[in-house]
Amino acid sequence: MRFHPHVFRRAALGLATAGALLLGLATPSNAADPVLRDLAQAKGKYYGTAVTASKLTGTYADIAGSQFNSITPGNEMKWESVEPSRGSYNWSGADAVVGFAEAHDMRVRGHTLVWHSQLPGWLTNGSWTADQLRTLMTDHITTEVGRYKGRINHWDVVNEPFNEDGTFRQSLWYTKLGQSYIADALRAARAADPDAKLYLNDYNTDGLGAKSDGMYNLVKSLKAQGVPIDGVGFQGHLILGQVPSTMKANLQRFADLGVDVAVTELDIRMTLPATDAKLAQQKADYRAVTDACVAVARCEGVTVWGFTDSDSWIPDVFDGQGASTPYDEGYRPKPAYYGIAESLGWTGDGGGGGGDPGPTGCTVGYTVTSQWNTGFTANVTVKNTGSSPVNGWQVAWTYPSGQRVTSAWNATVAQSGAGVTASNASYNATIGAGGSVSFGFNGTWSGANAAPAAFTLNGTACTTG
Repeated sequence: MRFHPHVFRRAALGLATAGALLLGLATPSNAADPVLRDLAQAKGKYYGTAVTASKLTGTYADIAGSQFNSITPGNEMKWESVEPSRGSYNWSGADAVVGFAEAHDMRVRGHTLVWHSQLPGWLTNGSWTADQLRTLMTDHITTEVGRYKGRINHWDVVNEPFNEDGTFRQSLWYTKLGQSYIADALRAARAADPDAKLYLNDYNTDGLGAKSDGMYNLVKSLKAQGVPIDGVGFQGHLILGQVPSTMKANLQRFADLGVDVAVTELDIRMTLPATDAKLAQQKADYRAVTDACVAVARCEGVTVWGFTDSDSWIPDVFDGQGASTPYDEGYRPKPAYYGIAESLGWTGDGGGGGGDPGPTGCTVGYTVTSQWNTGFTANVTVKNTGSSPVNGWQVAWTYPSGQRVTSAWNATVAQSGAGVTASNASYNATIGAGGSVSFGFNGTWSGANAAPAAFTLNGTACTTG
């Protein structure tokens, strides 16, 4: 199946477009939730995310900087972005991503230098000789890698060089230059920054198969020729329930060639709407992919292709599909987030904090106890109908008619657009089996003050009543 994984969604969706109203909480995440970057570091790995530079403010920036220790620019380092006209460069987006990473102690994955897509028209429409095209390519690599010398840890030097059957893609580069363009690109990148790790990167190579065999044979050949190649990236654009069973074995066979490996663009899409069952499967899938990396010593880490559904390319490319990332559009962690954390060693106990209730059931009662001109007071009661306690809770809902929470008690509340999350206080973090907890808040309303239609507890849908 063909993917076009690098076209980020052009418009933010729904709840994520508005700035967060913060009431004692930096982000909508539970303060007791696990921190993925810390868990990964304890395993000798990194956990990263792709980002859109223009969105690196507010809650989006808070989560990116606190949860991840590696960052990939979604589009800002691609050829059409940095060299839109020949010899004229625009570094603003790329500089913003690198600067953000340095301010938050994150490594940077440079993405991408040579690719068949997102090339500027002056390049694709030119009538170049082979020598001219090769020089354009190596000059571009020298300029971009040289600009960030010592500041970028990994480069996806050549991206998506293969067809599904393991033959070389008939790209601008291959058609004009043949297979040698790959070695030339790697050599140019090494000369521009001898300390950066140089990767080849492709999709649908995650498990054993014809396409991954093509990549394997290429890496083996490059190594034999003495071409600088440090690693292979496996994008991981996957479909719900279809994580390759051979993923660990595939990563290991590349590692055995003497190169590092990494999962570079992980997302796991589903047919909408999301359901409890689909989210549970997605959690298992994210855990399985992370498990595969953790199990391979030379797997450097995992990068999700955007951490929030509001910044995902999936809905724009696959009609009727989405919900592919670890956070929803309102920046609330989904079960997948907890699956990642569990793979990295989080147990959900008091030491790790917070919690994914797993199969725990819940019921939420929402009551407006008082209402006046532009304001109201509401009470929310959450009952744990499961057989195990919930240790650390976060209740989330979406307002249907523009209400805004202004103050709260017995919970810490954050609001982004119409989306609201309420997280436990230090004294009411546990909801015993069959037990309940209540919290209240004041808010404003105009036009209508309809009750929310649905609630979740730690990402699991609750019944209302």
